Parts: sequence; C-alpha cells; structure tokens
Amino acid sequence: MAYRIALNFEDGATRVIDCNAGEKVLDAAFRNKINLPMDCSDGVCGTCKCRCEQGRYDLGDEYIDDALTADEAAEGLVLTCQMVPSTDCVVAVPVPSAACKVKPARHEGTVRSVTFASDSTILLTLALDAPEALGFLPGQYVNLVVPGTEQHRAYSFSSKPGAAEASFLIRNIAGGVMSTWLTQEAQPGARMALVGPNGSFFLRSVDRPVILLAGGTGLAPLLSMLEVLADQGTDQPVHLIYGVTADGDLVEMARIEALAARLPTLTWSACVADPNSAAPLKGYVTQHLSDAHLRAGDCDIYLCGPPPMVEAVRKFLQEKGVTPAHFHYEKFAPSEAS
Repeated sequence: MAYRIALNFEDGATRVIDCNAGEKVLDAAFRNKINLPMDCSDGVCGTCKCRCEQGRYDLGDEYIDDALTADEAAEGLVLTCQMVPSTDCVVAVPVPSAACKVKPARHEGTVRSVTFASDSTILLTLALDAPEALGFLPGQYVNLVVPGTEQHRAYSFSSKPGAAEASFLIRNIAGGVMSTWLTQEAQPGARMALVGPNGSFFLRSVDRPVILLAGGTGLAPLLSMLEVLADQGTDQPVHLIYGVTADGDLVEMARIEALAARLPTLTWSACVADPNSAAPLKGYVTQHLSDAHLRAGDCDIYLCGPPPMVEAVRKFLQEKGVTPAHFHYEKFAPSEAS
C-alpha cells in the first residue's frame, strides 16, 4: 500500500509523491528526488520541521523535545524524518520549491472542446496525457501555455484531481492572448502544455460548516472542491454563493444543481449585481451572506474572486465582528490584453 503525500511549498508549488506503508516522508521525498530540508535525519535537529495540514500519521517516540515540542506536535507540526503516514496527507513545507531542487513540472494535453459557456466565459476541456502524473489539490491552478508562443496564463482547475480530463473557466477578454487563441485558432486535437500545479488556495479537511464564495470565473476552483466533497461526502453544511455582474455571465448552473444532488448538505444561491437582472437574487454576495451562514465564526470560508470582491468580503466580516475559524481566499485579475 502507498499513500499520496502532497508537498505544498512556500512558493505555492505542489508535488504529489507516493509514500510506502511504513516509510518516512523524508525518505519518500528523497526517493522521488525532492530534497526536503534536513540535517540529522534522526529527530534531533528539527531542520526538517513542516506542518501536516491534512491526514493521519505517526511520529513515533525517537525524536527529542528540542526538535519538536509537545505543543508543536499538537498544532500539527511534524518532523518529516520521523513522520510515517497512515492516510493520504497534505504537508506544508516552509521553504520555496527551488530550495528543494524541485523544478516546475510540465504536463501535456489535447484540446477536447472549447465552449462558450456564457457571454463572457469560455469552458476549455483538455484530455490529459497522464492524469495520474498531474497531482493537484482541489482549488489549485496551473499555467497554461498559449500554443505557438512562450506566453502563459494562470487558470484554476474546475475539474477534480485525478480526472482524465481537466477543465477551466476562462474569461473571454477582447485582445487577450489566450482568449484570442481559444476563439480564433483552437481546434479539437490541438496540443497544450500545463505547468504546475501551484497555489495555497485549496480545500482542507472539513471539520465545521463551509462557506464558498465565488465571483465570476472564481467559481472554477470551488467547483473542483465541490467535486471532491461530493465524492467523499460530508455531514457538515456547505453553502455556495456565486456572484456575477450580469445575467449573461452565469455559467455551470446545471453542474451546480447536479453537485447539490450528489452532496445533500450543499445549499447554494446565485446573485447578479445588475439591478435590471431577471435573476431572483440581485446585488453582491455579501448581501446574501446571513448570520445563520456565518454561525458567529464557527465556519471555514473559501473565497475566490476579483480583488474588489475579496476586499469587500473582508470588510463585511470586520464590520460584522465575525472572525471565521479559517478564511482562505484567492484574488485574481484578468490577464491584460497583449
């Protein structure tokens, strides 16, 4: 038996490795040519200290308190030279990937389809050459290389890890390098490269109610998270609020409905900022985020949207005097035309 260990580095790069039953994470990393920080490898120096953000493991009793105190261990800190996983794990490594001699990973895929999902959004689907090699955490992104150029743009997966096809929601920007290629040149069968994955915005263990807030194509990483939650199941309430500017910007509504059918604890709503919208809910996501959802802070919030939206939600929470147990957010800005 082997466990999947996602090593998430300080610069957001992620590499997923296999760790054999009874094998220590440090040894598994070295076997995969990843030089995690270390000095003694005997649980004495503490140089290999990282944080386990998800999963179960055993540290044994062969390390000394100077290397890892009881308080640190209680907070999820680990010594990778002593850590033996008993499940899949996510480990935060407090150094950049380059310091561990990890080079950006390049993957390849074939365009399966390019669909205009809405007036402003393109849905790109790629058939991956090696889905098992593209290990990412739900919520993360890759850099898609524009074919025929050296330019690339960052997009979050809207598909789940391990799927044979990767999907992305891409804003259609007039004159944008990627938008121009997708709308004028892309054909099924075209080849594309993906570099990554990257990002510290990803789904953690669900131990309390979850609120998902999406603005525009910021829906993509939250769909990836929901796919995983629907597969795994959870007894915790999950509430999605999806906000867009105009009616024509709404996408993937049928998919959200299908996810809600698979995940009974999921509730959701969509709102449109345009006051002339035909949508039942108008305004911004904060206008539809109630005290019942916030539970006086007993919740984890995941927010992905443009910078003004992120700042508006942060200000809203401050004014409400609510501090969520965990607040994970990612700002995105459309790529400039060139």
